[in-house]
Amino acid sequence: MTPEAPLAPRDREHALRLLRAMLRIRRFEEACAEQYSKGKIRGFLHLYVGQEAVAVGVIECLTADDAIVATYREHGHALARGIDSRPLMAEMFGKVEGCSRGRGGSMHVFDAATRFYGGNAIVAAGLPLAVGLALADRMQNRDRVTVCFFGEGAMAEGEFHESMNLAALWRLPVLFACENNLYAMGTALARSESETNLCVKAASYEMPAWSVDGMDVLAVEDAARRAVTAVRGGGPLFLELRTYRFRAHSMFDPQLYREKSEVEAWKQRDPIPTFVARAQASGALGADDAARIEEEAAAEMVAAVDFAEAGHFEPVADLARHVLFEGGAQ
Repeated sequence: MTPEAPLAPRDREHALRLLRAMLRIRRFEEACAEQYSKGKIRGFLHLYVGQEAVAVGVIECLTADDAIVATYREHGHALARGIDSRPLMAEMFGKVEGCSRGRGGSMHVFDAATRFYGGNAIVAAGLPLAVGLALADRMQNRDRVTVCFFGEGAMAEGEFHESMNLAALWRLPVLFACENNLYAMGTALARSESETNLCVKAASYEMPAWSVDGMDVLAVEDAARRAVTAVRGGGPLFLELRTYRFRAHSMFDPQLYREKSEVEAWKQRDPIPTFVARAQASGALGADDAARIEEEAAAEMVAAVDFAEAGHFEPVADLARHVLFEGGAQ
């Protein structure tokens, strides 16, 4: 599905929107890393640095009624979907002002208003949820698509196979968006999978399976728009997005499984500066646009951290709330 010639932004507004979305994700993640090092964010933290083009390119093609199910590396998806950076950062801090009241933290971001259904910490756990959402939409005759983001490591799990099979069998409107960053948690694809061509594996379930350069936001958007249209028309589709995370799997990961030279080589394909260069060459962006948006994104994240710092931890007396249904008999 990757075009033979590089795509260009449609116009200035399009270019600004894509760049702003990617830069906001990058600066949010860097702010999270800084706050983690200060002890303000606890537990596990999985950063999306390097993979910004995937979330931005895919979500650009969705409507407000479509649903998103993500993994534990979901901050980028949440921001691209429209979740405010302030409650999102407050959630990182575990504060009650967070979008999940501080109870979910980094791996369990949830926002019903934007139809963002996690943030799911267990590998492949989001796949059956996406199938369930799509089944409900099909049964109610609703014109919706559910996009399920997951890593290539999830394809070794039983939930992947069960979900693909049911989605294909029932012709459900699910876009399976596999973010192939090559190493899952820390194991190279070839060391865990006998079939490393992910599209071949997906196609065995009798659904279309496409592959695209996940470091190119315009290529991602082009492929995702075609995919969403196909899914909305009546059936699931698998989209492999070949990408790379520049940071470790999590803040606890010593990264002994990959060479530093490999990371540096992938950084030469950083989706943000490569997009800026192409957009400037096409005339969609001016010479000062990137620096201006960079400053705006940095200022936004300072404000987000300040908001989280000023937030409150939930009172101990309330910790048992929102565990069981409290509405009484219906």
